[in-house]
Amino acid sequence: MTELLDPQPGDVILEVGTGSGYQAAVLSGLVKQVYGVEIVEELATGAAEVLERLGYDNVTVKAGDGYLGWPEHAPFDGIIVTAAPDEIPPPLLEQLKPDGRLVIPVGAEHGYQELLLVTVNEAGEVQQKSMLPVRFVPLTGDR
Repeated sequence: MTELLDPQPGDVILEVGTGSGYQAAVLSGLVKQVYGVEIVEELATGAAEVLERLGYDNVTVKAGDGYLGWPEHAPFDGIIVTAAPDEIPPPLLEQLKPDGRLVIPVGAEHGYQELLLVTVNEAGEVQQKSMLPVRFVPLTGDR
């Protein structure tokens, strides 16, 4: 997923589903800034504390509904999602820079899911490419 995201040194990345903070730590060494959203408050707090203690000063984590993204820091050069919604969340598409990359698993909780690479061009046209079948936990939250 990180390779598909194609992170560059000047990028600002949104990570949805921060969990323990591992992916945020990986990305922090590759990009300018990582913003992580985790719906489970205890996980968000724990990840933020661990990342700060270990010196990852370009990572900010908050508890919240990742379906909604983090509009205050948008637009993002890339968005990586580690939980599967039934469809691509419109707020994430809106927060992606033109020609930025969204890497997201999409599909039913107990059905077929596929990992998608999604871009939005300058005209707002969404292009998606199926990369491979996957199985992720569902993206939860208020919708």
